[in-house]
Amino acid sequence: MSSAIAFNIVRFRVKPGRQQAFLDAHRRADPGFIGFRRGSMVQTGERDFCLVGEWDSFASIAAARPQMIAMLDSFRAELEDLGNGLGLTDPVSGEVVMELGKA
Repeated sequence: MSSAIAFNIVRFRVKPGRQQAFLDAHRRADPGFIGFRRGSMVQTGERDFCLVGEWDSFASIAAARPQMIAMLDSFRAELEDLGNGLGLTDPVSGEVVMELGKA
């Protein structure tokens, strides 16, 4: 496994009226994941959000999965099923293959 920078992106849909509780749960969270550099929550619709995390490596993401699931459990009640068999989240992750923009 290479040591390239990696990202994980998780899409969520929050139950109506639960947006603030969802955001507050993330503010209170102390990820402490080994290899986690930083994360950003992006609101993509009225109740739709994506969490984008930057990591030292893809191996760091894989190692943190049990901790990430435990964190998800702390706000699972705020989430709505995404439909189409996805469940409550739509996660993807991978290594950076190209950087764009200013250095």
